[in-house]
Amino acid sequence: MNPNRIIAVILLFAGVALFIVGMNSSDSVADRLSNTFTGRFTDATNWYIFGGIALAVLGLGLGAMGWRRKSA
Repeated sequence: MNPNRIIAVILLFAGVALFIVGMNSSDSVADRLSNTFTGRFTDATNWYIFGGIALAVLGLGLGAMGWRRKSA
């Protein structure tokens, strides 16, 4: 397996894991109170969610670029 593809898979799984952690933390008591009074989640939860999405998209992009290349 190509090293670029391995990195892409690792980034994809790390992004999905961060997104799941962010979604689980959005159900915490602190986030519920923050959402009730401010209408937003806490900063940490936002970083987990948006960081997870960014890593997953980066992993998918790297994986897609690796599949397009023709082997010599």
